[in-house]
Amino acid sequence: MITGPVFATFTDAYLAVLGEIYQRPSYSTSARGKTATEAINVSFTIANPVARTPYLAARRANVVFNHAEALWYLAGRDDLDMIAHYARRLRGLSTDGKTLTGTAYGPRLFNPSAPDGLSQFDRVLNLLRTDPDTKRAAMLVMRPDELADAGNPDVACTLALQFMLRAGRLHMTAYMRGNDAMVGLLGDTFAFTFIQEFAARLLGVDVGAYGHHVGSMHINALNIPAVERILAEQTVHVFPHTAMPAGTSWADLDTVLDWEQRLRSNQDTFSPDRVDLDLYWREVIALFEVHRQITHYPDQPVTADALDLLRPGHRWLVEQRWPDRMPAAVSP
Repeated sequence: MITGPVFATFTDAYLAVLGEIYQRPSYSTSARGKTATEAINVSFTIANPVARTPYLAARRANVVFNHAEALWYLAGRDDLDMIAHYARRLRGLSTDGKTLTGTAYGPRLFNPSAPDGLSQFDRVLNLLRTDPDTKRAAMLVMRPDELADAGNPDVACTLALQFMLRAGRLHMTAYMRGNDAMVGLLGDTFAFTFIQEFAARLLGVDVGAYGHHVGSMHINALNIPAVERILAEQTVHVFPHTAMPAGTSWADLDTVLDWEQRLRSNQDTFSPDRVDLDLYWREVIALFEVHRQITHYPDQPVTADALDLLRPGHRWLVEQRWPDRMPAAVSP
């Protein structure tokens, strides 16, 4: 079979990509002031896209941002208020200080558009319902006009996303012009597989494999020390991967997004008894409650009660990311 390597989980793929580019780069590049080592035409498949989170202490992944970004896309938003709250570096990509363009995939994928008033996402799901074997269920992201301004700081890295429904399983493929292997690869794969899983729930089918194809996969020179620490890590932690519940709907996402806004603005505090949602989504909201405490009360440790609301893998990631904000008894 003429395909790229297949990995069981994203962690396996992530470590393989970092190792290959670090040890055997094809090129050295310098674009837009960034020097990088690069491999071109990189492809891989993840057999279980639900296993989208790498538990690597040296990586210190921001699992709160990962969920916020996926929800930001699904909500069709382009505002800085939400996403830059979880990743301040994104403010540097905005030309008006209020919105993002290329980075904001949500409006292109999930907002209604002409001629039928449906979103690209709705169109491809409708197509899959009527023609399950279709090869046309693709959603375009990068637009030709993004290259009209050579100084545009925010050109979409993703070209397209494609769904394929085969043998009762929803597969997904991402096509990217470029991908930062250290930073962007993790966030992009998390968000895209989250969208894939949500689409599978809406269609009432199982989640299939996830394919990732990139023209330029690269490691920026400034990130080489971090990559070395990740590759040198002796222990890869393993936690159960929790699947999105069957029957998940847009109404569930609306509830989660409502709580995200209230917690981001410090207008409320979360407790599980206040929401009628599956445990999966209550654990997602709990991440935003923990982040609320970290953001709005910088001189206080996160409460043990809030940490206890997290699923084990999320709690471990939070402890790695913000060790100085943990109660003394749980500080790693």
